[in-house]
Amino acid sequence: MSERNTSILQNVAARERTILKNVYLWMTAGLGLTALIAFFVASNPPLLRALVGNTMGFLLIVVGQFALVFYLSARLDRMSQASAIGAFLAYSALNGIMLSTIFAVYAGVVIYKTFFTTALMFGGMSIYAMTTKRDLNRFGSYLVMGLWGLIIASLINMFFRSSGLEYLISFIGVGIFLGLTAWDTQKIIRMNEQYGSGIDEETFTKLSIIGALSLYLDFLNLFLFFLRIFGRSDNR
Repeated sequence: MSERNTSILQNVAARERTILKNVYLWMTAGLGLTALIAFFVASNPPLLRALVGNTMGFLLIVVGQFALVFYLSARLDRMSQASAIGAFLAYSALNGIMLSTIFAVYAGVVIYKTFFTTALMFGGMSIYAMTTKRDLNRFGSYLVMGLWGLIIASLINMFFRSSGLEYLISFIGVGIFLGLTAWDTQKIIRMNEQYGSGIDEETFTKLSIIGALSLYLDFLNLFLFFLRIFGRSDNR
């Protein structure tokens, strides 16, 4: 480790800027990998048919996604730097396989419009979280409760199949994940502060990965909820 890197790691304020930069770089890498794999699978009809027609394989991918998120969240302190990076990239790849079907369902214009809207809204909330003097931590419990309510409402609507309720859920989902974007951004800053000056390069990288995972999930869910909204509007 260079002397300059050591100096940055021991300086909480300087490290904050660096860790946020690393978080966004890893998040972008994860989203890029997801998009590439989704496009690749969607561009190969035999692969897409195999995915849609294989219920067991589809279920294994879903289980694998949950397992990787749990693995990263629960074992971060004990895993190596390489394992953390590998798990994050593997999760991004599995998401790409899962999301490949959207290229077959939605028009390219809708996907592009959704992506740029998501990027603008996500970026705006992240900048707000980094610049505001307001402590967003107290909103965290309400956002988590809202997220659980959103999940329950979505499960219920799987049986009722109400397009009106789905539309309402999409708008609520956008609001919740915009709030979570700001909250998670401040949470990364707080995690950095909690380590004080006692952090090494490997821990720094692992913190960047777990921060990237949180914001990756926020961005992806925002994208999916916006996609439902724009997709419905485009079909009218």
